[in-house]
Amino acid sequence: QVQLVESGGGLVQPGGSLRLSCTASRSIFSFNSMGWYRQAPGKQRLLVATITSDGWTNYADSVKGRFTIFRDSAKNTMYLQMNNLNSEDTAVYYCRAQIVAGGGEDYWGQGTQVTVSS
Repeated sequence: QVQLVESGGGLVQPGGSLRLSCTASRSIFSFNSMGWYRQAPGKQRLLVATITSDGWTNYADSVKGRFTIFRDSAKNTMYLQMNNLNSEDTAVYYCRAQIVAGGGEDYWGQGTQVTVSS
């Protein structure tokens, strides 16, 4: 069983920055894809950004140019650097890790709250 532990959420003013971390209980290169998703109150959980084992990245249009997904394999950790935050970024952010082989495996973290407010 894989454990994903997120950290780094909190309260930030509009225009501010936060960095989220997602640490896995095993090598992040064992996953075909990892990503960040977010869920605002009363809304669906949506993709924010993903990164494949080959390093390809993908972003939601709403965060392009403001958010960056990257990883540190030595720490088994994936990050989401969030800049120029606005109130629409307020949500619970979830880390996800997926494996395609063997019928597939899909893991989620517990979520971390990000609140953008003055």
